[in-house]
Amino acid sequence: MTTTSARDPRPFPSGDLWIRRFHPAPEARTRLLCLPHAGGSASAYFALSKELTPRVEVLAVQYPGRQDRRGEPLLDSIEQLRDGVAGALTPWLDRPIALFGHSMGAVVAYEVARLLSRDGGTPPAHLFVSGRGNPAQGVSMPLDELDDRAMITALDELGGTDIGLLADEDVLRMVAPAIRSDYRAVRTYRHGSGPLLPCPVTALVGDADAMAPVDEVDKWREHTSADFRLKVFQGGHFFLSNQFREVGELVYDRLSYSLSM
Repeated sequence: MTTTSARDPRPFPSGDLWIRRFHPAPEARTRLLCLPHAGGSASAYFALSKELTPRVEVLAVQYPGRQDRRGEPLLDSIEQLRDGVAGALTPWLDRPIALFGHSMGAVVAYEVARLLSRDGGTPPAHLFVSGRGNPAQGVSMPLDELDDRAMITALDELGGTDIGLLADEDVLRMVAPAIRSDYRAVRTYRHGSGPLLPCPVTALVGDADAMAPVDEVDKWREHTSADFRLKVFQGGHFFLSNQFREVGELVYDRLSYSLSM
């Protein structure tokens, strides 16, 4: 584990490949750790980082097996991803930290929040979950068992990917293993028993998201003993991609509420 100062101006401290920091904000009161969707990478949150800086310092998770970590073994369980994120997070806990996860990232963020809250630990300041329904409800679609093209086509029909970006077979072969591994993690995840989260939770969803119906996303309220809010945006599963300003304002407002408690 790295011992580099959390105020190191580089995108990530030496020896830690899990955390990216695109826009250092040393004067920010709090940090926001963002966890990508299945098949996604840290760069998915560059725009949100730019939107929130310098009010909030945004960190983004880079899972193994993609972009500059493409040579590393993939992790195909939520628990493995949780443990990797939590292990890399220690140097960044000198300020209050909130978690933001989209789709698969919402479940990983939730499990990291549970881990941080366990046994008298310090829970996150806030948990933001986006594009994912009730974590206690399993996902039965065996997308990871399909061949590459069938898997991507099925995801496209559900609004879970942009098939136009994957029309090139070379690109598809490069990214399909990470998508497959992540959807195996999603399919095999089982919600374990435990106390409710003690931190506020805000759930975000697109009103046309076939993968996360609004009524299922609203059930996140069952997993916290603190304040819960649901925010519905226009759009499908990837409503975030063109509404970072609105999402950023919501995040900042909710974080300001959490820090004032």
